[in-house]
Amino acid sequence: MDVLSTIKEDKLIAIIRGSEPEDALQIARALYAGGVRAIEITLNSPNALVSIEKVSKELGDKIVVGAGTVLDPESARSALIAGAQFILSPSLNADTIKMTKRYGAISIPGAFTPTEILSAYEEGGDIIKVFPATSLGPDFVKDIHGPLPHIPLLPTGGVDLSNIAEYIQKGAAGVGLGSSLVNSKESVTEEYLIRLTNTAREFKSKVESVHK
Repeated sequence: MDVLSTIKEDKLIAIIRGSEPEDALQIARALYAGGVRAIEITLNSPNALVSIEKVSKELGDKIVVGAGTVLDPESARSALIAGAQFILSPSLNADTIKMTKRYGAISIPGAFTPTEILSAYEEGGDIIKVFPATSLGPDFVKDIHGPLPHIPLLPTGGVDLSNIAEYIQKGAAGVGLGSSLVNSKESVTEEYLIRLTNTAREFKSKVESVHK
């Protein structure tokens, strides 16, 4: 699977944060059943590298698996060796981008201001994660695309069913979905997994409605 194309076409990156490996695998299966094709496992989760390895081995032919909350090049390298195909960061670290590109993976660094967004792209970021998007809103994406239309943006933080369509309409290349999709505080029961699949379908439907 082409990682960059999958993210841009699917438009959704589901964020799994704080889950143990067995739970992460079940969550990933439920998300896939709901139509999600890109999943991020954050490195501040327990045994995150094991989760990345498990999910990539079982579902790697169906979804693309990335590592999130990557703060330094050493962590990026560990995640890539474990099977991560893309690396997301909450901030801009040029060395992390270089390490990611050295391994032939997709780099999604975080940025907040126009200057940071441009710098992240010039350093080699394939998509720029606009974080936290909560306080910026969909119009920020449109405003940035005025002078910087060539930079793909991935707003993350505060994206939910009520505003995801507007983010896509305003030009977002995709969105990162955290607790609005995957609530790590809930027990991973069969009932929860069914709800998760249904919620994933709702998000997919919102995205698809923009392109009809």
